[in-house]
Amino acid sequence: MSDKSKFAFQKANYMIMLAGVLTLIIGFFIMSSDGEPYGFGFMGLTLGPIVVMIGFIIEFVAIFYKPKNNSTESE
Repeated sequence: MSDKSKFAFQKANYMIMLAGVLTLIIGFFIMSSDGEPYGFGFMGLTLGPIVVMIGFIIEFVAIFYKPKNNSTESE
């Protein structure tokens, strides 16, 4: 019987997920810090949503990332 982890994700997946969450937080902070009324400036309408989209893409990568198994032991 193989000694595989019973968890769906490994440490690398969680690290990528953390990077994605931090990117999302930064994107929402950028959108909320726009100085224009109702957030209709460049940061609120363009830069912030692009950063948030990148954060969601990072999250999808974290879900589908499959780390290579370097273990060569077979017992």
